[in-house]
Amino acid sequence: MAKSVNPDAISILLANPSPDFSSDGPTDIVVQILDLKKTGNKFTFTASDGKMKLKAVLQSTLSSEVESGKIQNLGLISILNYTVNDIQMKNEMTYSTQTVFSKFLIVTKCAAVSPALEAEIKAEGKMEESGIVLKPKPEMAISSEVKSEGTGIILKPKQELVVKSAAQIVHEQNGNMAPAARMAMTRRVHPLVSLNPYQGNWTIKVRVTGKGNMRTYKNARGEGCVFNVELTDEDGTQIQATMFNEAAKKFYEKFQLGKVYYISKGTLKVANKQFKTVQNDYEMTLNEYSEVEAASNEVTFIPETKFNFVPIDELGPYVNSKEFVDVIGVVQSVSPTMSIRRKINNETIPKREITIADESKKTVVVSLWNDLATTVGQELLDISDKSPVVAIKSLKVGDFQGVSLSTLSKSIIVVNPDTPQSKKLRSWYDSEGKETSMASVGSGMITATNSGMRSMYSDRVLLSHITRNQSLGEEKPVFFSIKAYISLIKPDQTMWYRACKTCNKKVTEAIGSRYWCEGCQKNDDECSLRYIMVVKVADASGEAWVSVFNEQAEKIIGCSADELDVLKSQEGEGNDFQLKLKTATWVPHLFRVSVTPHEYMSEKRQRITARTVAPIDFAAESRFLLEDISKMKASQ
Repeated sequence: MAKSVNPDAISILLANPSPDFSSDGPTDIVVQILDLKKTGNKFTFTASDGKMKLKAVLQSTLSSEVESGKIQNLGLISILNYTVNDIQMKNEMTYSTQTVFSKFLIVTKCAAVSPALEAEIKAEGKMEESGIVLKPKPEMAISSEVKSEGTGIILKPKQELVVKSAAQIVHEQNGNMAPAARMAMTRRVHPLVSLNPYQGNWTIKVRVTGKGNMRTYKNARGEGCVFNVELTDEDGTQIQATMFNEAAKKFYEKFQLGKVYYISKGTLKVANKQFKTVQNDYEMTLNEYSEVEAASNEVTFIPETKFNFVPIDELGPYVNSKEFVDVIGVVQSVSPTMSIRRKINNETIPKREITIADESKKTVVVSLWNDLATTVGQELLDISDKSPVVAIKSLKVGDFQGVSLSTLSKSIIVVNPDTPQSKKLRSWYDSEGKETSMASVGSGMITATNSGMRSMYSDRVLLSHITRNQSLGEEKPVFFSIKAYISLIKPDQTMWYRACKTCNKKVTEAIGSRYWCEGCQKNDDECSLRYIMVVKVADASGEAWVSVFNEQAEKIIGCSADELDVLKSQEGEGNDFQLKLKTATWVPHLFRVSVTPHEYMSEKRQRITARTVAPIDFAAESRFLLEDISKMKASQ
């Protein structure tokens, strides 16, 4: 392909702001990238064809193309899919009858044509800056008339401007059509990957692939209800949509699992990573004015399943987190179906366990529940001697046996998928994997309920590595493993708090020697004590203060907070309390810690928190040291 732009590229883009690429859309749109810079998790730039320019943004899914160097400033790209939106800007002009709009190009698919050129491409003549237009208000009419008889030129008056959207025009022509058909005809269906919070009107066609229960909540503003759905389009892109109160009541019965809908008039915002259940930078909110129409009487679709695989040896940080994972592996074994009785309702449900392995030479057990256990699970049992490859989407990571996986109602299992990852895994297993000794990913793991759990021998550092790098954890918490001794436990610090026996949250004293729990919204006659304290730890490189909580403190001190409180109350009769703390010092432990910055008295400090504490396994420690020595010899 010639290293040049299409001289009319910007004009083509402006003339076709929302092309339908399923038909014969515009082609040969090659532009030059100018002023490329990162804004949030996206890259913005100015698109140029040598004659005209247009402000633009690359969808977040294309950020990796920039970071890898395929797309460069002053380079050329071919635009394969896009949308041009009108974004209203603040009007600083004195004429109140004019509204300023900015054209903005959103590139959802493109291909790199050329790396950076030596300079900006410019056509002969003056470069035009497109994208800013002044639109008179609809009621404004221009009625001036100019005649020039000498030259024979007559400038006729402009007609009164009447603004109608395409939807309004087609609505007038097809007013008697069914709502879903009308929505399909009047608006272009946008792929989910092209949506962003700055777009105006859009319509999506999606299948409901997950539906939550209606939940009630209570906060300072009152009571309400909420539910969410997971939506998937034809390309396999997913997004979570949430509805509150009136919208929740309006759409809860309307949304049916597995059905296809046209949806419009929703809003988007950046997804809260703590609660999102799908891979998307944004989440959708639908209100009572949003439009949802079932796509009946027309051909529907089966969404393409997209995976974001996590290697088995990297599952540790996901243990007990709210984030679901996708995995791919070779089936090593399949168990018979088991019947498990639920404690909640005494219901019996089927369960089957499969063990899978991947190129990391680690294995993990996956629990299949309900229909997946009896259908796909039976299929895997029948072909288990052939070691099939399975790709599984949306798995919950638990801490049973260190690390374990469980299917959910929305989990999807594909047996022997026709994908590059599957073929690569099959090739590895047939050539060397079947003869390789595999180890469970949970071996060497210490069970913990906090995120950041990994092997106590991974990411091993000295304390000085943490204390000398004050910038650690600025973007997100970082995790390390350390081997250290407890050097000091201050006896005069606040070492525990009163906690609810049901939910472990802090309680306050209530009238009549009772305790009020805000979380459970009830009074109790009794409460328990739970540790929250700091200890000083030391290794050969230095010392640091580490925050520890109940489970970790019990392992360090050797008793519960309630038991230590009894010893402290008897301190006048002896030194058992002081002796207990002294006995806990200068004992070596393995720590898995998180590091984050915080401010204290306007001073920036590090907060080091123990997530897991374990005693020294001297056999494992010896193996770790021998491996370390071998690596040092190999590097010399």
